[in-house]
Amino acid sequence: MSTLITDECINCGVCEPECPNTAISEGEDFYEIEDDLCTECVGFHGEEACQEVCPVDCCIPNEDHKETEEELLEKAKKIHPDDTFPALDELSNETSLFRNPDRKNANL
Repeated sequence: MSTLITDECINCGVCEPECPNTAISEGEDFYEIEDDLCTECVGFHGEEACQEVCPVDCCIPNEDHKETEEELLEKAKKIHPDDTFPALDELSNETSLFRNPDRKNANL
């Protein structure tokens, strides 16, 4: 699933440059994440970069847009065709939130 920025966003903008997919942009009322570009940082980080830096914890899983680890990795490969990513079975707790039990929102 992609990540969602709630209306608790304080528009600080700290999340936008952290996204490896440039999926975050300033919306009308608060920052927004484009589902088609959000990979939940699979292939890049063990936790969503936006969640790590958000001072008000308003970056949460989008329950209306669920995707598997495999789907997110394939999306990352399409977004970054010139980059090399590990195979699905080689992802670790440092490159996939699905393998990181210590991440924020692990219980969601």
